[in-house]
Amino acid sequence: MATTAPATAEHPMDDDAHRLAELGYKQELRRKWSGFSNFAISFSIISILAGCFTTFGQAWNNGGPVAISWGWPLISLFILIIGFCMSELVSAYPTAGGIYWWASKMGKPVHGWFTGWLNLIGLVAVTASVDYGCATFLNLTLSALFEGWAGTLNQAFLLFVIILTLHGIINIFGHQIIDILQNVSVWWHVVGAAAVVLILVFVPDNHQSMQFVFTEKFNNSGFAGGDNNGLTFWFYILPLGFLLTQYTITGFDACAHVSEETKGASTAAAKGLWRSIFYSAIGGWILLLSFLFAATNVDAINEAGGFSGAIFESALTPFFFKAVIIISTIGQFFCGMSCVTSMSRMTYAFSRDRAVPGWRLWSKVDRNGTPVNAIIGATVAGLILTLPALYKSPAGIPVAFYAVVSVAVIGLYLAFLIPIALRLRMGDRFVPGPWTLGRKYKVLGWIAVIEIAVICLYFIMPIVPAGVPGNDDFSWSSVNYAPIAVGGLLLLVAVWWYASARKWFTGPRRTIDEAEVEAASTEG
Repeated sequence: MATTAPATAEHPMDDDAHRLAELGYKQELRRKWSGFSNFAISFSIISILAGCFTTFGQAWNNGGPVAISWGWPLISLFILIIGFCMSELVSAYPTAGGIYWWASKMGKPVHGWFTGWLNLIGLVAVTASVDYGCATFLNLTLSALFEGWAGTLNQAFLLFVIILTLHGIINIFGHQIIDILQNVSVWWHVVGAAAVVLILVFVPDNHQSMQFVFTEKFNNSGFAGGDNNGLTFWFYILPLGFLLTQYTITGFDACAHVSEETKGASTAAAKGLWRSIFYSAIGGWILLLSFLFAATNVDAINEAGGFSGAIFESALTPFFFKAVIIISTIGQFFCGMSCVTSMSRMTYAFSRDRAVPGWRLWSKVDRNGTPVNAIIGATVAGLILTLPALYKSPAGIPVAFYAVVSVAVIGLYLAFLIPIALRLRMGDRFVPGPWTLGRKYKVLGWIAVIEIAVICLYFIMPIVPAGVPGNDDFSWSSVNYAPIAVGGLLLLVAVWWYASARKWFTGPRRTIDEAEVEAASTEG
């Protein structure tokens, strides 16, 4: 394992390394990321060119245009509040362990234990879902460009494996340029999204009305007999459509996971986190509104299960259809690359504190400061989690994909909930960093906790009637396996904790002596 030599008079610690040492860790990862690069990784993982395209159908089928035009800004506001709460925490504790470190610090080892595992499975799931979505769009692109490419489900999964492998390779061997690629990704998302909006505004011959975009309701879920006015629609079906927003704007904890590689992390990571949410929310809303205004062939979109590609194919010329799909596919590729970076840093940090089986293997870094083994192990886990996507639901809706999406949302947001709740419990005992909410932490923290609890409840529910046990058309391939995956993990982690881990897992472990920190402070 690469190490950092103790500070000396000739080689004193800088402010970032000193703060990290105070938190208990040596500077092992290379700290070369700028504040913009820190913002860039979360902005890329949120990726409006990914989530807005791949989970559009979830909102279209569960609520229709109102779930998008009104649902997006509403849920974005709640997510921004969650982001503010997390920005305060990363400012105080800028470590690669991020969320589980915060939970351990403000609570007990058991809080860090459960938070870490929820965060880890959430990051694995979000990486898997992004790369599978990228594979789906690449599959569509290839079928549009080459007549011999059938675009089958098996071909999509093969492309998924290739893309996931490429992202692992880039993260392993591209250590010198990975931060540059993150910066390029930001501009691709900005320029690419603007290009898509302009294409959808000027190329189609006709557009939908304002009334359609802001008042039309659909219920293609199969629940409630298609009714779109009853209590079932407003309190069950429509909230399921909010998965589009809740999934797209996630993964922003990446700012924390790369904070040990960011200069001026206590401020830069905090700003990068909430700004990535804010700018993505604005850009994503504009992009989605352009989708809705161009959605003139409603029947074609419904026949495609609400797939966003049906909008572009029915509204655009073949050239511009291919252009939009290619722009999105490349954006999703950048997004998946960033996801692997964040996921591997969390795996490395959690293993560094001996919480992951085989921790010695996953916590190693090579001579370039890259956690190679963590990258490989985490990508393989993402591949395994996505295996059910090989089986298509009889309903024609990619239930397995939406289930992986739900796993990502539930895992990540439950991991966010625990440290936010612990921050509320600490009250004035919490020592903030340079970026703080002040007295506003109470009201914002409670809003964040309640919102997360509500969305996690909804996203373990069946997505289609065929996924409801006891239904005449019940099929295991239609089951939302998010509660099985997350619940099974929590059960396993809980059993492991009470049977063994509570005896040896003490939370974050120091990798630097307090004497070294004191010496560095004296020299400073």
